[in-house]
Amino acid sequence: MKTIDDFNFSGKKVLIRVDFNVPLNDKFEITDDTRIRAALPSIQKVISSGGSAILMSHLGRPKDAYDLKFSLKHIVPHLSELVGEKVKFADDCIGEKTLQIAKNLKPGEVLLLENLRFHKEEKEGDEKFASELAKLGDIYINDAFGTAHRAHASTTIVAKFFPEEKAFGYLIEKELTSMDKVIHNPERPFTAIMGGAKVSDKILLIENLLEKVDNLIIGGGMTYTFIKAQGGETGNSIVEEDKLQLALDLIKKAKEKDVNLIIPVDNIIADKFDNDANTQITSTDTIPDGWMGLDIGPKTIVDLKEIIQNSKTILWNGPMGVFEMSSFQTGTKSIAEAIAEATSKGAFSLIGGGDSVAAINKYQLKDKVSYVSTGGGAMLEYMEGKELPGIKAIRE
Repeated sequence: MKTIDDFNFSGKKVLIRVDFNVPLNDKFEITDDTRIRAALPSIQKVISSGGSAILMSHLGRPKDAYDLKFSLKHIVPHLSELVGEKVKFADDCIGEKTLQIAKNLKPGEVLLLENLRFHKEEKEGDEKFASELAKLGDIYINDAFGTAHRAHASTTIVAKFFPEEKAFGYLIEKELTSMDKVIHNPERPFTAIMGGAKVSDKILLIENLLEKVDNLIIGGGMTYTFIKAQGGETGNSIVEEDKLQLALDLIKKAKEKDVNLIIPVDNIIADKFDNDANTQITSTDTIPDGWMGLDIGPKTIVDLKEIIQNSKTILWNGPMGVFEMSSFQTGTKSIAEAIAEATSKGAFSLIGGGDSVAAINKYQLKDKVSYVSTGGGAMLEYMEGKELPGIKAIRE
């Protein structure tokens, strides 16, 4: 398999699938440019080698037609600033006019195409649409990890038209290297921290991890499905009633695999889902009626910190509580800081999933952990052991 470093881009038109699905405010200003910055090394590689870069992406969830709110033209000024020169813009991603703009690109120039999802054929994985995109470039680079689990025209089907002239960009390479290190070659002890609201969202991942980890920490709302399954009193906490047997099966499987499964022993509870609610600390299995668990408690924090700081490989997916509210952020913040501390002592830490990434950014610890994944759903599926269509299309 070729990598981006194996190509001579001089005089070539390079079609790059990037992930510029970034948040915009009501003035169409970018509020977080992480994904754009993540694509820069691949773009710079192409243009500094004498190639021209043709960038394609989706933005938001338009209804298969033009919608100003989701136009990628809003990205152009900031992208031009980051690239260091004026980026050209095509107001469609296919068609004769777009083809001419692409043909006329000079070495070192960058063209951004309009939102792929203004055409329903993109999500349908339509082959004719993919062939129209393919006409724009001589080489295809996929650097959009966040959409690698979708078999869309621009992420998967288009690769067929570049049997030899295709590769991953630097971002996908980094993603795969980081995940493979955790899943296939972890230094031990290996600790996975799974948070979030529902066990059902993480079943496959938890089952796969039980084959690999030394410690599996459960946190967030899914705690209470495990507690109730074991006969605990969970008050008004979030519980997946239809997943109680599954929780017991996972506890049993952890024992069989000799995995240390850690479920919080105490928590901060509130009498309503509100930052200004009345709160108290209780054990996780004695929550009174009318109260709900919204964060892990002080004893749990001490226990988890010790495990994390003695770990050599750490995977974190999902918060410990409702960290968006200041009254219930202590657990998530403490875990984030413990991971950063373990990393400073030589552990390898991988952070993935929207909320964990948001927490790492909120507490300004992004540079204190080993790697922050750009793809929530794609990372989950890869970690579950699934083959991602966008990865397979390049590797074939």
